[in-house]
Amino acid sequence: MKNTDMRKIRKAMEKAQDAKRYEHTLGVAYTATALAMRYGASLKDAEMAGLLHDCAKCLTDEKRLAICEKHNISINEIERRNPFLLHAKVGSYLAMDEFHVTNSDVINAILNHTTGRPGMSLLEKIIFIADYIEPNRKQAPNLSQVRKMAFIDLDQTLVVILKDILEYLESTEGEIDPMTRKTYDYYTGKGEGNE
Repeated sequence: MKNTDMRKIRKAMEKAQDAKRYEHTLGVAYTATALAMRYGASLKDAEMAGLLHDCAKCLTDEKRLAICEKHNISINEIERRNPFLLHAKVGSYLAMDEFHVTNSDVINAILNHTTGRPGMSLLEKIIFIADYIEPNRKQAPNLSQVRKMAFIDLDQTLVVILKDILEYLESTEGEIDPMTRKTYDYYTGKGEGNE
């Protein structure tokens, strides 16, 4: 993808997102690129996935549900009750359909940036973590330690973030996507298929 295409994506996100979401998007792209430099991932892929990770976030719940139904994108019961959770699935679809992204690693990074998944690629880990630690994020437990840790050990950072997410959802009685728990179990050695 050429730089002009990246500029087009930036402009499209600025138009589609409110100011606060757009600032977050730029923060994730910036942080993902920095993490890609640190860990030897593709800078372009990290920037693109960062820019597009929330491309469906500002759609209405009805629109996200309609896109899923029209394009046979699976919806679990938790997502049906909380359609805002579909922004990752719909975002990965829009990345392919509207932005012509063909790189499956970028698509998967967008798809899995909220729950993670067992056996994530380097880019998937980078986007998941960048979404959590980007400079505009203010409220998250242990944020300053997690930000430092992200540049030392990605897997350990992933575990800390997943643990914090699960604890937060349990304390607020929020619904937990089973994939978040599976991902946590996988990276803490409790899940199936661990190496």
